[in-house]
Amino acid sequence: MGNNRREIIRELLAEKPFVSIKELQERFPALSGMTLRRDIEYFESQGECIKVRGGARSMKFLTTSLEESFNLRLHANSAAKEAIAQRAAAMIEPGRSIFLDSGTTVLRLVNAIRDERVTITTSGPNVALELLKKNMPIVNVVGGMINRDNISVSGTQAMRYMEDINIDIAFLTPSGLSLENGFSCGNYSECEFKQLLVKKARKIVLLMDSSKLDKTLPYTFARMEDIDAVITNRELPADITALAKNSGTEIIIATPDLTK
Repeated sequence: MGNNRREIIRELLAEKPFVSIKELQERFPALSGMTLRRDIEYFESQGECIKVRGGARSMKFLTTSLEESFNLRLHANSAAKEAIAQRAAAMIEPGRSIFLDSGTTVLRLVNAIRDERVTITTSGPNVALELLKKNMPIVNVVGGMINRDNISVSGTQAMRYMEDINIDIAFLTPSGLSLENGFSCGNYSECEFKQLLVKKARKIVLLMDSSKLDKTLPYTFARMEDIDAVITNRELPADITALAKNSGTEIIIATPDLTK
């Protein structure tokens, strides 16, 4: 009966973006809410859903095809990403607690970071592996579900992990920025995780090359007023620059060295 029940729940998760505990209790009236929550935790451990208040969100509907393949993005806008990474690295001081997001720009940031004693927590498994090539940093990697599109860990386990860690500076990477919808990404789980970091870190710095401008993905994780600084490779549009000024957000232009 247990296996059959889980097959039914799996079918529901394949058909619907959200399955509530109430719905499951109506379908399986002889079972306790605790048993059904354990079923949801099972599917979360399998990467098929995310446990949320009142039920579960299906991963099938959370990951959007709007996120480009990580491999395709790895070598795009190389000069801009390198300039942004070098400027971001200059903000990192020894003895601090730093969070590094996933993403191709962050991989370049890792190479630019000096080999000094600093505590770095990251949601990118590949970022953690690159950090281990240095001798001095203390490296923490977040546990949870991995998004194959951007090699990023998120989900309930990741959020629980971050609850116990203090962060001086969080370096985050948006997938898009627009005046109307702020900083956005294409995965709901990742959005929730970034929102937690925006609330938790003492300082939020976004690393964003100009290819992200005027793009809107489904999930907004921050508005300009939530951000302390944006490092980018060229002047932002006038309306976004004005919004940043009114929000007290510093815009840092890292000009690429095109002679390299």
